[in-house]
Amino acid sequence: MYKRILVKLSGEALSGDSTKGILDSEALLNTCRSLKAIADEGVQVTVVVGAGNICRGGAAEKMGFDRITGDYMGMLGTVINSFALRETLKKLGTNAVVLSAIKMEEFTETYSKELADEYLNKGYVVIFGGGTGKPLFTTDTCATLRAIETNCEAILIGKNGVDGIYDDDPRYNKNAKLYKEVNCSTIIEKNLKVMDLTAVEMLKDKDIDVCVFNAQNTDNFAKVARGERLGTIVKKG
Repeated sequence: MYKRILVKLSGEALSGDSTKGILDSEALLNTCRSLKAIADEGVQVTVVVGAGNICRGGAAEKMGFDRITGDYMGMLGTVINSFALRETLKKLGTNAVVLSAIKMEEFTETYSKELADEYLNKGYVVIFGGGTGKPLFTTDTCATLRAIETNCEAILIGKNGVDGIYDDDPRYNKNAKLYKEVNCSTIIEKNLKVMDLTAVEMLKDKDIDVCVFNAQNTDNFAKVARGERLGTIVKKG
């Protein structure tokens, strides 16, 4: 069993089919039940969530905003999603806290490794909001950075309707091969779509497993946290 993990969530995972707005109560509840199940196993849980349900930097750029402004909008969107996760976890009886990379004392505490360790050792789920606090970096890169800084043993990435990492898009190629295990260099060389390549490059020499699996079965989060082999495991090298 992993002792400390980081769960990387997409913003879209919180919006369901997106017909009910940027946040869907059922999708949010199911996501938080998965996080609670991991914490109930005794695993220390950290979370990075995207903001694709609210705003992406690239999308803002298409609307005529400059990329820097768009990225700051996305960072603020991650804070909104982080608050939603925190409050839902608290309703489920799980202690949770948001630590923001952007200073906003009126709303939440500012991230530091020491503060994250303190909360994790008290049994809190620690949610990292605000990305890295700098534009031009994806939440994938933020997830990798925070996992390294807080000494996580694994990064869990749940995919909707996809069992792991394939050598081609399984939606269009029925013969696409599922990797059970793959290293970072192969992902970079073949440009496999799993994480931002900057994030993968950061993991090449780190003893952090990246577990990619199907998130439609919410039980899979706890299974992977227990060390069960599901989907694809990305190793260093």
